Amino acid sequence: MENEASPRRATVVTLSELAGVAPSTVTRALRGDTRISEATRARILKLAEQHGYAPNALARTLSSGRSGLYGLVLGPASNPFYAELLHEAVREAKERGVRLLIIHAGDGPIEDTTAESLLHYQVDGCIITSAVLSSRAAEICAANRVPLIMVNRVARHHGCFVTCDNHAGGAELAQLLLAGGRTKFAVVGTSSTSSTAVEREDGFVAELARGGVAPMMHFDGHSSYEGGFAAGTAILENAVRPDAVFAVSDIMAMGVLDALRLGGVSVPDQMAVVGFDGVAEAARPIYDLTTIEQPLPLMVRRAFEMLAARSGNHRLPDESISLRGRLIPRGSTGR
Repeated sequence: MENEASPRRATVVTLSELAGVAPSTVTRALRGDTRISEATRARILKLAEQHGYAPNALARTLSSGRSGLYGLVLGPASNPFYAELLHEAVREAKERGVRLLIIHAGDGPIEDTTAESLLHYQVDGCIITSAVLSSRAAEICAANRVPLIMVNRVARHHGCFVTCDNHAGGAELAQLLLAGGRTKFAVVGTSSTSSTAVEREDGFVAELARGGVAPMMHFDGHSSYEGGFAAGTAILENAVRPDAVFAVSDIMAMGVLDALRLGGVSVPDQMAVVGFDGVAEAARPIYDLTTIEQPLPLMVRRAFEMLAARSGNHRLPDESISLRGRLIPRGSTGR
């Protein structure tokens, strides 16, 4: 039988009735206000614990104008990079005492309705890790003073960004392959207009040009394992094959590796393969993939710092941060 003396859901009002004090006294006590006696504060805190009191987030938003809620737009769940990014974002949010509203956007542009939902939930700001931000969606957020931070993407409209130096990373991979004596190259890119893929491929191709060579073939890997596998299969069907393959993401590079090995190609003896991102799966012995590791924990931390600053001061100018990735040579290019 339910205890009638225990309220179904504890509120400031019910706690004040139980403690025999005014609601304002309860509010101050829960905030640790020293104007309330230590004994009264202790008694109210004990009652709050006993009755499972939790602060009302909506009430906090109405009183302070801040919800303590950040939006998070993620890329495709099939890509392990976004799972690792989510892990870092959750950890960082916990350390900062904020909550995340996770919006899985996947591929494609961020629709206006997504931007409107961020306003509906009164988020203090949004971290966008994938997809293209439409000009209209950017205008919606800017007009309502919702700061946007792009991670692993470059902001083309309203917002800041923090990213890996993709152009330099692509160039570094090309240097490694050229130094290893590779002369015939294939690129597995993507038809996406994302700055990430474009910059990685541009850096790679530009460095090859400095070495006097150009890619002999190009494939659209659709930013997926399946797309990478299809590209690897297409390479096998060519009479003249490359001796090195650059995939602009690890997930596509892993698809390429599986296709090549199933087709009887010896990696790296007959063909080297490199990727980009530094996901944990790339280090598994079956892949042993040479890659550029993005400094993900630092990128996420910087994004939260920029968001916290702008949620408190919308007049701050947009900011851009580019961090250098780390080359990790592994067996897919030869030790």
